[in-house]
Amino acid sequence: MILPVLQYPDPRLARKAVAVEEISPRIRALAADMTETMYAGDGVGLAAPQVGESLRLVVIDISGPERREDLHVLINPVLTLSGEELSADEGCLSVPDYSARVTRREFAAVRAVDLEGRPVAFNASGRLAVCVQHECDHLDGVLFIDRLSRMKRGMLDRRLKKKAAEHGR
Repeated sequence: MILPVLQYPDPRLARKAVAVEEISPRIRALAADMTETMYAGDGVGLAAPQVGESLRLVVIDISGPERREDLHVLINPVLTLSGEELSADEGCLSVPDYSARVTRREFAAVRAVDLEGRPVAFNASGRLAVCVQHECDHLDGVLFIDRLSRMKRGMLDRRLKKKAAEHGR
């Protein structure tokens, strides 16, 4: 089932998510729905807080959007970052029609649990490292726009306020 994705400035996006205590049928269904939602939005990652669930759960698949063959479901992920700082363009399903250059670390060592409760560990670099960092930021209530300069963030906020006023919100 495709879930509604919260849009900035929804305050639920700024909350720190809580750990998943038990991998229940509800968690498995949420992960499946999040995956379907991510694919439907042509995204490469989605965090549970983006669909209104304050849980430490992310789905990532950077193989798309044409193919979808490398799905990662990460429960309670922990990152260890290393390497140089690199800048790349990022977008977000919760901040539609906007992208900006964000600085992230080059490598991310990822530890998590999968849907079967098994430990998962891998080293991410390149686009996967960026995506993992972006999605894990959501678990801490941080959006990629929170990493922009004050000037760029101000411009975005003014643009969004103008757009909201035009649509009577």
